[in-house]
Amino acid sequence: MVRLQGVPGMLAVGLAVALLVTGGWAVSVSDDAFGAYNPGWSGTSELRSEVGAAETSLLLAPRMTAYDGVAPEGTVAIVLSPDEPYSDAEATRLRRFVRAGGTLVVAEDFGPQTNPLLQRIGASARVDGRPVRDERHYYRSPNITAATGVRDAGPTAGVDELVLNHGTALRPGDANVLVETSPFAYVDANGNERLDGTESLRRYPVVTVEQVGEGQAIVVADSSLFINAMLEHEGNRRFVRGLVDGARTTVLDYSHTSGLPLLASATLALQQSPGLLVLVGVGLLVILLAVNTRFVRDRLSRSRSKSRDPTAASRDRLRRGLARRHPDWNNEVLTRLVAGVITDGEQETLESTNDNRGDNG
Repeated sequence: MVRLQGVPGMLAVGLAVALLVTGGWAVSVSDDAFGAYNPGWSGTSELRSEVGAAETSLLLAPRMTAYDGVAPEGTVAIVLSPDEPYSDAEATRLRRFVRAGGTLVVAEDFGPQTNPLLQRIGASARVDGRPVRDERHYYRSPNITAATGVRDAGPTAGVDELVLNHGTALRPGDANVLVETSPFAYVDANGNERLDGTESLRRYPVVTVEQVGEGQAIVVADSSLFINAMLEHEGNRRFVRGLVDGARTTVLDYSHTSGLPLLASATLALQQSPGLLVLVGVGLLVILLAVNTRFVRDRLSRSRSKSRDPTAASRDRLRRGLARRHPDWNNEVLTRLVAGVITDGEQETLESTNDNRGDNG
């Protein structure tokens, strides 16, 4: 057994604890944008907490297979700025989910994956992809637009305004507009951050809703509306509550974006796969039994070795006898002498010789 003593030992223990804490933090949090376990300004840990506090069952979905375990009717799924394309099978799965009664919320500003997804699920709204600015109604910067044209119905009931962080506009198609900018907004087509002659001031849609089969698709023109920093705005927070109000299940879909740390992903994989959970449980049980069996075997082996080998006790008796007869010998001499004279097969002879010397002394 290694004994850690004094300041070096305390430092070693402190370092070990720090490494364990750091390692645990690294696998349990994320610094990815829109990460459900990212507590920073760009994460969505507040979104997860807000949904978790509502009267709905929260499901984090690292894979599309999570949709197989929920009933579409009464379920709201939120997709934030997917950064990977959807395969035909994945898009079909989402289309079935919506058409069977599910509500799909898709939030995007400039990413290329959302419009193809909206088309494939049967929604008509599209993301414009150019920045929208408002130099009269904004928060800190005209790029952080305050959308004041809010319809008091559905998920936007009780919401005065939404604040977009470098958002865009929507082309609604056949969808109904729930939120639009003030009349003083414009789409900055050339990105020079000023109103040009070819750009016009008017209201632009930023949130739409439309019926798709038995369900509905809600499109939001800014995925950043859901991050921690933007949920500090009361209107944004109320909008999130309105989206999940009355839903039995809310799915935060991270299947096409990096938003879950290692520990959360592993935990969810076990929760959503009974076969994998059983396999891991059996594996842990086998490891535990193996370790426990080896421990018991080692203890028995050491115990038997001590009971069969009296050499150690004989050496101790001989050392004490030599120390009494030769007080001038130091410990090193006694140790070397005892180690040299006691060997297998000579124990009884040496003990007999030692006893005879004691009688003649």
